[in-house]
Amino acid sequence: MSVVIRSATDQDHSVLEEIERAADRLLTDRFGTEDWPPPSTADDRRNTGGFVLVATDSPAAESPGGVEEVPVGFVQVIEGPGYAHLEQLSVHPAYGRRGIGRALVVAAQDESRRRGHTRITLRTYADVPWNAPFYSSCGFVDSTPDTAFLQELVTVEQRLGLTRHGRRIQMTAVL
Repeated sequence: MSVVIRSATDQDHSVLEEIERAADRLLTDRFGTEDWPPPSTADDRRNTGGFVLVATDSPAAESPGGVEEVPVGFVQVIEGPGYAHLEQLSVHPAYGRRGIGRALVVAAQDESRRRGHTRITLRTYADVPWNAPFYSSCGFVDSTPDTAFLQELVTVEQRLGLTRHGRRIQMTAVL
């Protein structure tokens, strides 16, 4: 398997919804819940300011008509005046524990830096091993929501019921 990270195309967005749904099953199984918010739709992801990077599995062998790239994960970063926020990181569980998530986070940090941002934030579960401890190993540290945008994310999490499943925190990485 050869993983390539690139900008998402319009053709990728419906597949990304399925990747997010599969990755979310890890959380719903852990929390024993069935009332999890649905993944972002293709239209929502396309229409949100920022960027989406996709990790693809590019088979080494040529298939008829060329090499077929299979999306296996993605990262979505929301941008606004003065901020970059890692909104979603999802890797299909069949491709988990291979460094794809870490590669996507690094690529998101690099792209955010390239776009002129000096920090990137995210919100996550504090005590889920593939959440806060993972992001900490990528250079993120606990931080406080210090803008209206970040404070609104806390309200959205409460409205969606995410806080019922564990402690939510904000983390920031300096770029």
